[in-house]
Amino acid sequence: MVQVVLNVEGMMCGMCESHVCDQLRKVPGVKKAKASHSKNTATAIAEDDVDVSALKSGVEAQGYRVKDVRVYVYERKGLFGLFKKK
Repeated sequence: MVQVVLNVEGMMCGMCESHVCDQLRKVPGVKKAKASHSKNTATAIAEDDVDVSALKSGVEAQGYRVKDVRVYVYERKGLFGLFKKK
């Protein structure tokens, strides 16, 4: 799994966040999406083979500008993850 963080310009309210999340969820392989207009970010948790360019173009098709895209390895942290040795 990967966590894709997009730096999105143009989101002004909760509806903007909703539109961005809807577009992210349409991309095959995306499991979870969230957005924050106050932080200008949108985050997608997805399968390793997700098409990052499709995430970016989907958001830009809604009229927002994606300035930066970062991809991180995502480790699921459940209840028992709190007790995992590091």
